[in-house]
Amino acid sequence: MAKSDDLVKYITQQVVTFIDTPRDVRQQAKAMHKEQREHWQTRWFGMLPLAARMLFDQFKTKK
Repeated sequence: MAKSDDLVKYITQQVVTFIDTPRDVRQQAKAMHKEQREHWQTRWFGMLPLAARMLFDQFKTKK
């Protein structure tokens, strides 16, 4: 029973902090988080796309 009470308390706190923050501040935080996120290729495949791109660039310059 205590776990559900803690969950309700946590959710209530999150909702209250969300409502209390101005819309501009939330949008700025969202934009900043979006800028700091890695590119989807890096997130999904690690360094393989970068290595492949570097390899193909080497072959293009040699020709």
